Amino acid sequence: MPLRLTSAVVVGASGGIGGALIRALAEAAAYAPIFALSRSGASVPQGVRTVPIDLCDEATIAAAAARVGEAGQVGLVIVATGLLHRAGVSPEKTVRALDPAAMATVFSVNTIGPALVAKHFVPLLARGERCVFAALSARVGSIGDNRLGGWYAYRASKAALNQILRTLAIEVARSRPEAIVVGLHPGTVASDLSRPFRPDPTADGVLSPEESAAHLLRVLSGLGANDTGGVFAWDGSPIPA
Repeated sequence: MPLRLTSAVVVGASGGIGGALIRALAEAAAYAPIFALSRSGASVPQGVRTVPIDLCDEATIAAAAARVGEAGQVGLVIVATGLLHRAGVSPEKTVRALDPAAMATVFSVNTIGPALVAKHFVPLLARGERCVFAALSARVGSIGDNRLGGWYAYRASKAALNQILRTLAIEVARSRPEAIVVGLHPGTVASDLSRPFRPDPTADGVLSPEESAAHLLRVLSGLGANDTGGVFAWDGSPIPA
């Protein structure tokens, strides 16, 4: 009897890390089908299914989940989205720079969006076998590791995301004891998110999207149910809350 494959879902597939994750998953062929979800559309390998989604519009999240659910149970969901800066939004260097509208935008993308993805996609996760729900977090979301200050909204939104993932892990374990729910720190990646702060993609400590994606998938493959609720860096090291 051939091995039954579950599907994989990457939310944010048009981004640097999301696109690299899609390509790596397609090459590995460990999941089928593979769904690339994004707001603006993504260039994907042959056979990968694209589905529109907007993390700030729950109706599109529910519709995307319905599309994915038609293919059967899901073995892997990765939310590879994040907002640090864009027009009208930038990391704050001081509390005087706080802007409520900008903060709400950052939380909408970094915290509320992934939570709503969990709301609609967790019910699709496979039962009775290993499955994974992961979301890109950030080391700067760690309260215990915060020694530099600044970046109020981004730090707080990722810290809130970590708490949501921890709470979700506790709930999911009741019905899916083999499930793994984790946050992932992708490292400093040469992408649109980090470019204004690390403009040289060849600098020491800067990973390409492909390198980061390979590391993250390797970390996920090595995690077990006892790791659920944690946050892990690209090198596999745990990040304190």
